Amino acid sequence: MWSFDSISFFLVFLGLPLALFLTLVIWPFLQAAFYSFTNWGGFSQEFDIVGFDNYVRLVQDGTFLTALVNNVKLAIVIPLVTLVIALIFATLVTVGGRGIGQTVGVKNSGFYRVVSFFPYVIPAVVTAVIFMKVFDPSDGLLNRLLPAAFEQNWLGSVSTAMPASMVVIVWAGVGFYMLLFIAAIKSIPAEVYEAARLDGAGRLRTLWSVTLPSIRETVQTAWIYIGIAALDAFVFMHILNNSGGPDNSTLVMPQYLFRLAFSQNQFGYASAVGVAMAVVTLVFAALVFTINRLSGGSTRSS
Repeated sequence: MWSFDSISFFLVFLGLPLALFLTLVIWPFLQAAFYSFTNWGGFSQEFDIVGFDNYVRLVQDGTFLTALVNNVKLAIVIPLVTLVIALIFATLVTVGGRGIGQTVGVKNSGFYRVVSFFPYVIPAVVTAVIFMKVFDPSDGLLNRLLPAAFEQNWLGSVSTAMPASMVVIVWAGVGFYMLLFIAAIKSIPAEVYEAARLDGAGRLRTLWSVTLPSIRETVQTAWIYIGIAALDAFVFMHILNNSGGPDNSTLVMPQYLFRLAFSQNQFGYASAVGVAMAVVTLVFAALVFTINRLSGGSTRSS
């Protein structure tokens, strides 16, 4: 028999969040999916149903395909580099200290833990503006520090625009994932590390055979989270190169969507780009889950 308390509990903690999710997430997505089958201009109530014309145009659109490739590059490089650096730093400040006695991090690890989180606290817009000044070819800090032979137009050259943008995104994200891994490593019993040391395992062997298997699920979650962020990357890319970079070398799908919708008033076609982004994101998450399962994750069926 349902009581008032149980009904009110479900309404507040399940019904209300579900209603907000359906209203603010699912319904706008369904609207975007509908408009992707139209030629809606965005600022009128008149439009025609064009069927799959926008999607046919999408697969033939060289600019969109370039943006898709750039997003795939980000989704591969950014998670790999960021999580590797974050895992190394997390290991150093938790179990990378002395080789005998109690398992501890390196000296002053608490200070490094606080400082490493600073880049994540800074808003993405501010970070992008700071690095835009750092990469300035005429008066930027980076070119001032480098010998004249190595000076570059870092954001204005096809060969360096994307790597420079990746450096900014990695720098901004390492601190957060470092703290995430620190929390996961702290949950591993110290006796496990002490037993590994007694068995003669070195630091790299301990990281590979003890730490990584123990925090596998955390790594998977972090990989999906940062991968989705890399598939977006709108703020960083738009501030660093709002034109999409030389020869669209840093153009990403959200930038192209923004350009189509708000500069060219092609909201129907922009909605098709948004649906494509959602599909790519779902495919990325499915790949991460599949790889984790095939490599021995806990999601493998018994």
